[in-house]
Parts: sequence; structure tokens; C-alpha cells
Amino acid sequence: MNYRKKLAECNRVVIKIGTSTLTYPNGQLNLRRIEHLVREIADLHNGDKEVVVVSSGAIGVGAMRMGYKSKPRTMPEKQALAAIGQGALLHLYEKLFAEYGKTVGQVLITRGDFDERIRYLNATNALLAMLNMKVIPIINENDTVVVEEIKFGDNDTLSALVAAVVDADLLIILSDVDGLYDCDPRLHPTARLLTEVKEITTEIEDNSHSRGSSFSSGGMYTKLRAARMCMASGIPVVIANSQQESVIRRIISGEELGTLFIPREEKMHARKKWIAFGSVVQGEIVVDAGAQNALIKRGKSLLPSGVVGVRGEFERGMMVAVINQSGEEIARGIVNYSGEEISKITGRKSSEIEEILGDKDYDEVIHRNNLWVENV
Repeated sequence: MNYRKKLAECNRVVIKIGTSTLTYPNGQLNLRRIEHLVREIADLHNGDKEVVVVSSGAIGVGAMRMGYKSKPRTMPEKQALAAIGQGALLHLYEKLFAEYGKTVGQVLITRGDFDERIRYLNATNALLAMLNMKVIPIINENDTVVVEEIKFGDNDTLSALVAAVVDADLLIILSDVDGLYDCDPRLHPTARLLTEVKEITTEIEDNSHSRGSSFSSGGMYTKLRAARMCMASGIPVVIANSQQESVIRRIISGEELGTLFIPREEKMHARKKWIAFGSVVQGEIVVDAGAQNALIKRGKSLLPSGVVGVRGEFERGMMVAVINQSGEEIARGIVNYSGEEISKITGRKSSEIEEILGDKDYDEVIHRNNLWVENV
């Protein structure tokens, strides 16, 4: 099956525009490229496609305005430059899209907007309402108010979360690279472009630890992390070079451009998406091989008998990662017991919980309905 041809059927598209796309190497805005992309997005919108834009560049634009030659290091500097750059960047988008009769709306998001289920649903409903109004949302992390503990850290991750929130049919990540190579093309002239990826292996990740431009926060590794999230959600991803002529139109038309990441066949339920990607984990539960097999192969709940350790402090109802004994995250979910309580019932049978804790509300440490398991 030619998966590329299916991209023409996509109705809701998220487009991530990186800092390297918006600016020249010297930090100045690349107006010609921005104008071309805006025209393409407007034309895509004219064809009855719903489009969401995740745009980097606020800090870079602010730095340009203030004469910075390199990325600021301190959080207050970044926040101040983001405040300067966000308004200027949105004004530019508004001006350019208005030339094609399009209305845009700025949406500034923090990690906390995804962390709580209610706020996650509110963000979802707001974005869907904008799309229903034929508005093109322009999304960026709210760098002006965010602190390190609740940062996304890069807009590649943000774009994947946005794609999951709006149940997108496609995520396009535009950058200054042609796609994913089997090794770093800047170091290896014989590097080969991978046109399709069905699984992101450890080897692929190990070869991807590169940085972007001086003002960007991501690189190929963060793009792969975003692609992995979308693939698990059933959303295809294309990473492509924004310098390619008519790059968006050619991707949508099914042309073999960049790297296509082919997702799992079924789309993930909205609640499972929030569990998998929306919330920040508050601790870890270590499980044995038997529990790992029950979770991954049989889709079972996590019982105390399969737990071998607890890391971190967390309360009932919080999100935790489930780790195997090799240190790999295999699942995450909402716990029925606190970390202290789970430590007391580790390795014990469910029938012993009441005797140990004094009461028993649940047989499971994490019920399967509140559990997302990777590759399941």
C-alpha cells in the first residue's frame, strides 16, 4: 500500500514551523520563506482543509529585536525576549494571512494546560471551536510565564501534543533538514535519507542527537520523539525541508518528500492519549517480567504482586510511569494508591491489601482503563 497517496485524504493538518525556517542563520526573519509558507497554508485552507500552525521563533524574534547574537541562557532573559517576540511574530502572521482573507488566532500554551484532564479538555474544545469558525490557530508555548519545571522544552513535542489534542490526520514538521538520515549527513557524506519509517528503533534514536540552529530548542532527536508520540496515536508525520518549493502542497499530494513516519492503524481513544502524552508523570513504579508481559501482551491491569519497587512521592490519582527492571518505560497510568501505600503492598496479593493498609478500595495498583501501554 502506498501510504503517501493517503495523505491527500487528510482533512485536519498540524504544521510545525521551526525557528530555522523562520529565520536566516544570523537570526533575521526570512520574510520570503515565511510569505511562501503562509500562501501555501492559505491555499490549503481554501481547499477545505483545517489547519493548525505551531510556530517557533518568539524568543528568536525578540532576540533579533534586542540585538542578541546567540540564544539567551537565563530564564528571565528568555521570558522577556519571548514577550517581545510573540507580539511581533503574531503581527507578522496576521498581516500575511490577511492578504489571503484568512483570520488567525494566537494560542499560548504551557505544559500545565495538558497536565490536568479538565484543562486538557478545555484546550481541546477551544481549538476545535476555532477550527469550526474557519480560524487558523497559531500556537506557541507561553515562554513569557512558563518555568523550567512545566516547560515542553521544544515545539516539536508541543506540535505532537497539539496533533493528538485536535485528533489531526497529519503532522508536518518543517525544518532545515531534508528528513531523517541513517546517520548525520553533516558528518557522513554518504548518509542515506530514509523516506519511510515504520518503527523508531533505539539505533535510530542513538544516531539522532543533533541540535538545530543557534536560536532553536530542538534537533532531530526531539522530532523523533514527536513522531513516536504521533505514531502511537495513529497520526502520520512527515519531516521535511522548508526550503523545498511548494513543500506543503507536495507533501499533501503524496509526493515522496522528506521522511514519512507511518502510524499504527487504529487511532487512540482520547482518554488514552491524555494518559500517554498529556500529563506529566509524578513518580515511577518498577515491575517484574511477569507483570510486564501481562501489561504488554495481555492488556491486563497492574496488580501489586507484579510491583518490585516505587520511585518518587505521589498520591492517589496521580500519573506515574511504569518501568521494567531494565529501566525502560513500558507504560504509564493513574494510580489507585499513593507511593507510600504501594511500597507497603509491593509483591503482595490483592487479597492482602486490606489487611496491610487497613482498607481496600481497589484490587489493582493501576486499572487497565487508566493505563496506557506502549505498543499496545
